[in-house]
Amino acid sequence: MISITSMERLAIAPAAIASTRPQALAALRDIARTLSAAWDLDTTLDLMARKTTEVMHVNSCAIYLLDPDGETLRLRATTGLARRALGRATLKVGEGMTGWAVAGNRPVYASHAQDNPLFKWVDEAEETAFQSLLAVPLVIESRPIGALNVQTFLPHDYSDEEVAVLCLIGDLAAGALARAQLYDSQKRQLEEMRALAEVSEVVTSPQYLDDILDVVTGMAAGMMGAAVCSIFLLDETGEYLALRSARRTTSPYRHRPPLPVGQGAIGRVAVTGKPLYIRDVRTDPRYLGTELARVEGLVSLLAVPLSVRDRVIGVFNCYTAQEREFGEEQRTLFQALANQTALAIENARLVTNAAVVREMNHRIKNNLQTVAMLMQLQLAGANEATRQALATSIQRVHSIAAVHEVLAERGFRLVDLKEVLERITRTTAGAMASPRQTVTVEVAGEVTMLPTQVATYLALVVNELVQNALEHAFAGRAGGHVYVSLGHSPEELVIVVRDDGRGLPEECRRGLGLEIAETLIRDELRGRLAFHRRPVGAEVTIRLPRGGVGV
Repeated sequence: MISITSMERLAIAPAAIASTRPQALAALRDIARTLSAAWDLDTTLDLMARKTTEVMHVNSCAIYLLDPDGETLRLRATTGLARRALGRATLKVGEGMTGWAVAGNRPVYASHAQDNPLFKWVDEAEETAFQSLLAVPLVIESRPIGALNVQTFLPHDYSDEEVAVLCLIGDLAAGALARAQLYDSQKRQLEEMRALAEVSEVVTSPQYLDDILDVVTGMAAGMMGAAVCSIFLLDETGEYLALRSARRTTSPYRHRPPLPVGQGAIGRVAVTGKPLYIRDVRTDPRYLGTELARVEGLVSLLAVPLSVRDRVIGVFNCYTAQEREFGEEQRTLFQALANQTALAIENARLVTNAAVVREMNHRIKNNLQTVAMLMQLQLAGANEATRQALATSIQRVHSIAAVHEVLAERGFRLVDLKEVLERITRTTAGAMASPRQTVTVEVAGEVTMLPTQVATYLALVVNELVQNALEHAFAGRAGGHVYVSLGHSPEELVIVVRDDGRGLPEECRRGLGLEIAETLIRDELRGRLAFHRRPVGAEVTIRLPRGGVGV
């Protein structure tokens, strides 16, 4: 066994190298051309292993890369070892001849490797047929990134030239691998950004919740290279986590019963709101269902909370079929997917709730219109006093229906009061206008979003005031103007109903309609209603505390 530095590689055994230098240089040029054509990591590894086997005239070439922990060498490519060992077979730095090559940053070789005290069998690699072994480190700027080894079936004494050539191949390979890892990293980042963009698109789409969850778990399983990705959501009681979606790639995954919050690994994530990693769920006592995990071939678990505004609504899980240490980038990506998924869930629930609200208010509006129609039928045979009472009641019903019409169209929990008032004043003016008069009703001011109940009360009050103006302000006149204005002060919502009619009488008696208006403003909305005389016409002001009406 010998060790050499990179500066000495071409200086070893000058006579031997000189005798075969053209062949060695040709082989190196061939490898360099081959590696320059590869970009992604897997292709580079495969080409490197096959080309090295060819130019070194060996029976096996194996390439190990260093895991992110900096301690574990993982088999990533080979031409002679068992294929099932790829990605699974590992050596610690300093373990076995290949691990020693990395730890000492120097070549290690033996003609009868299995007799060498440094030799270690690699699990599942099936190395018993090989005799000799030569291992060299893969180094970038004094930083090890892996190792390259070659083996032969027959005992073989590696010459200085062969060692030097494999060291140079290692140098070429290290540079190509660094480039390929950078390429893969950038490609992965682009894929992650694309996936997050797709999740964002799902978030803003009008899909139903189960469709959204199936899309997300399917994408996550592919991106994370997972056997299964699943989503559990809190039920209505908040006491159990129910499985809502599971997407599998290679592993079966049975339906899970609801999990009590706080119990088991997933239940703990729902309580703490913090991610949890378990290296092997088959043996970890924190995981419920270890036997089922063994049957299904599930090993490592990364579970992260689904949270909306610091409120946990579920748990997002990623299972692998082999033991895996999730790197910082993977954990960050999975948490980002979880955050987007939580938004998607919230959005889907809002869409569903909005559909229910729309349907409910649509039915209320239809029922109110039916009531108004029945009243309308009673007008024909009624006396004047009854007709007037019925007409007033019909307008009140229309005022309430106008609020629910807006809700039925848009599904909002808040109503634009300005839009509601425009609708009811237009209806009221059309119903009460005299053919001998031209009276216009105008609504102006700011968009004012209010809770449904508050908007209904104000719609009734303003409708009473507009009806009162249309009925009394323009008697004996050719026409006039009613003006409704909405505005805000820092503390109050202010609504003004003004007309340019004959003004308030000296003795202003309150009829039923005005009594209703004053009662609603004072008792239900904690506001004030005031009547004012003007040089021309009358003015009624409604003032409500902004905090009290949700403005």
